[in-house]
Amino acid sequence: MKKQGVELSMNVIIIAAIGLLVLVILAVLVINSGGRFQGGTQSCSVKGGVCSATCSNGELSGGTCEGSNRCCKIFTVSP
Repeated sequence: MKKQGVELSMNVIIIAAIGLLVLVILAVLVINSGGRFQGGTQSCSVKGGVCSATCSNGELSGGTCEGSNRCCKIFTVSP
């Protein structure tokens, strides 16, 4: 008497468990990388400014620059 049906179902269970483990690992990686993406969106250039020691056109709120520089508005002329 062969037990091929039992072997097939055990293979399916093992493959499903490995697949579930891979999905959990990927979910953890995606959740942890969210903080890095959010930090990139706070940069001064993304906010439409430029980093400088002094601002002649006003300062942008929320933009981050390195050191003691400020995120300054870029002066543009509207048509």
